[in-house]
Order: sequence, then C-alpha cells, then structure tokens
Amino acid sequence: MTSLFAPTRPRTRLAAVLLSAGAVVPTLLAAAPVPPVLTGISRPASVFAGTAAQPNVHRLEPGSSVQAAVDAARPGDVVELAAGTFPGSVTLTTDRVTLRGQGNRSVLVPDPADHSTCAAAGNGLCVTGLADDRGAPVRPVSGAVVESLAVAGFAKNGVAAAVTDQLTIHQVTSHDNGLQGISVEMSTRSVLTENEARDNGQAGIFVANWFDRKGGALETRGTQVAANRLTGNRIGLQLRRVRDLMATGNLASGNCGGIFVVGDDGVPRAGSLTVGNNVVRANNRYCEPNPRLDSVQGTGILLTGTEDVVVSENLISDHSGSSPMSGGIVLYPSVVGAPNARAVVTGNILSDNQPTDLVDRDQGTGSSFVTNYCNTSQPAGHC
Repeated sequence: MTSLFAPTRPRTRLAAVLLSAGAVVPTLLAAAPVPPVLTGISRPASVFAGTAAQPNVHRLEPGSSVQAAVDAARPGDVVELAAGTFPGSVTLTTDRVTLRGQGNRSVLVPDPADHSTCAAAGNGLCVTGLADDRGAPVRPVSGAVVESLAVAGFAKNGVAAAVTDQLTIHQVTSHDNGLQGISVEMSTRSVLTENEARDNGQAGIFVANWFDRKGGALETRGTQVAANRLTGNRIGLQLRRVRDLMATGNLASGNCGGIFVVGDDGVPRAGSLTVGNNVVRANNRYCEPNPRLDSVQGTGILLTGTEDVVVSENLISDHSGSSPMSGGIVLYPSVVGAPNARAVVTGNILSDNQPTDLVDRDQGTGSSFVTNYCNTSQPAGHC
C-alpha cells in the first residue's frame, strides 16, 4: 500500500487542508476502506498458488465433524469447510495445518451438546500448544493457518490461540462473542491480517502474554497486526504486556476505545513496538469501568504503562467522552501508577477529538511529540 504519508505526497499541505475544515477528516475516514496488507507484511503461505508439494485436503460439508477432520490432519494438510454452519468448538494442536472456509459463508457456532475443553471454556476455535503450570511455553503449535471463515456467538473468545509460533489468522470474521473476537496469548511471530472483529464484549483483537496472569511483557519476535477492521467492541485492538510488534493499516471505529497499548511495572515492560498508519475514528461508545480500568469512551489511541512505543502517521478523529482517558492520543499512567517512558508520537493527523487531540498525563517520562497536525493538546505545545 502506498502510505498516505509517503514522501511523494505534500505532507504539510495535506495536513493543512484536513485541519482547516472540520468536515473533511470525518468524511475521509468514514469512506476509508481497510487498507491492503502493507509492504513487508508476511502473507499466509496458503494464499500462494503453485506450491511444490500438494497438500492433502479434507473437504467438509455442513453436518460433518470439523474436529474429527482436524484430528486426522497431518502437518501440511488443509481442512476446507464448505459454505454453511458448523456447530461446535474446534481445537487445533497439530503443526502446519490450515483450517479454511469460504469466507463469511462458513460459520462456526456454539453447540450446546459439545462438552470439549474448548467448548467448556466458552471458546469457538482453540489453537493450543503446551505450557507448564507457570504459563511458560513447553511446545508451541507452529505454522497453523486459520483463514476465510467466521466464528460467532461464543460465550468467551471467538478464536482463542495460546502458545503458538508463526500462527496466521487471515480474513476471519469474529463477531458477537462474549470476550475477545480474536485472542492470541503467549505466542510469537503471529500474523493477523485482513480480519474483521465486531460487536465482541471485550477486544476485537487481543494480543497479550496471558489474559489472566501478570508478569513481564512477552517478546513476540515481530508479530504483525495489519489491515484489520475493528468495530463495535469495547476496545478495537488491545496489545497488553507485549513487545516487538507492529500494528499497521488497521481501521478502528465505533468501539469504546480504538487502540490500547497496555503495560504496568512488570519487567520487561510492555513496549518497543509501533502503532502506525492506522485509521482511528469515532470510538465513542460508553463502556462501564472494571476492576483494572476506568470507564472508556471517546479514546483513539491510548498508551498506559509502556516504554519506547512509536505512534506515527495515524489518522485520528471525532472522539468525544468524559472518561479520564478520552481524547485523540492519550498517554496515561497504568493501574499501578506506572507512567509511560520514552514514547514517540510523531506525524499523526488529528481532528475534532474532545476534550483534546493530544493528552499527556504522565510526568517527566522523556516522551516526545514531533510534527503532529492537530488543534489542541494537554499540555499545550504538542501540536
């Protein structure tokens, strides 16, 4: 994708035009499609034609057992779902198996008669490696691919991946699940591209060390979250206690909060990642506070308790709320009072964010705000 901010574009002129007319930016962002996967983003191996070895393909019609086919699959095999509804949860534990559908026409839904471990946990599709009692990975699932299907209506997570390496989740729609649309925990080198996560109870996409454990941030070894569409969730994209990650070219709109990067005082700290070239617009739903977080409304991009995070060249507009975290780009201390350190906020275009386009509520952390195109900041001088 050619960046909106590529050197061939008159960057200053573009910023001046967008910020001189209040209606221009909302119109631009409302019409913005989910960008294609950016240059340099790894694509799922299964989308390339002409591979040297033809995989063994298990083709399933509605009424067939997806779990039985996945259990029978060997490394390199493909389990392909026809269009239709497939009741029941699915657990994938074999390396290099691809589970593929026909886009939104192939849907995994709950089955009350399913008593598998994945179903009992309230999840739709579980991609699960082995961890010890402390949560440390023992044997990750490697090279699994989930693509072109939908997962809907599960009590907790639509897709729940844990202890994986080189996992690809591509063109998956996950909606109306109780917790996360797509959850990836304790996993390295993940590629999450061109997915749609909407109307989930917590995050549309959630990338973390563990959902229910504290501890130092996970080195993800270059996880990529790109070109996803995130709408109607509590948080569009939440990156919690992770490092070495890129979140680029995503659209987050109509959530309570757009993109959250969350850490605390654990060591290593969350951070050393980039949030860039995203469209973050009108995340103005109201979400009640919980034990770890104040109420959320009208937050574009939030950093809390992080270090060395780069927030660059994002389009952020039309946020409004009364939460302490409301605003376009907000730096905010973590729940344990840990400030952000050395954040770099640069080259972003912000418009019509209330109460302020840029908000820095940290104290003396060495963060920098450079060449951002906006109208208001707290403290003044960051635009």
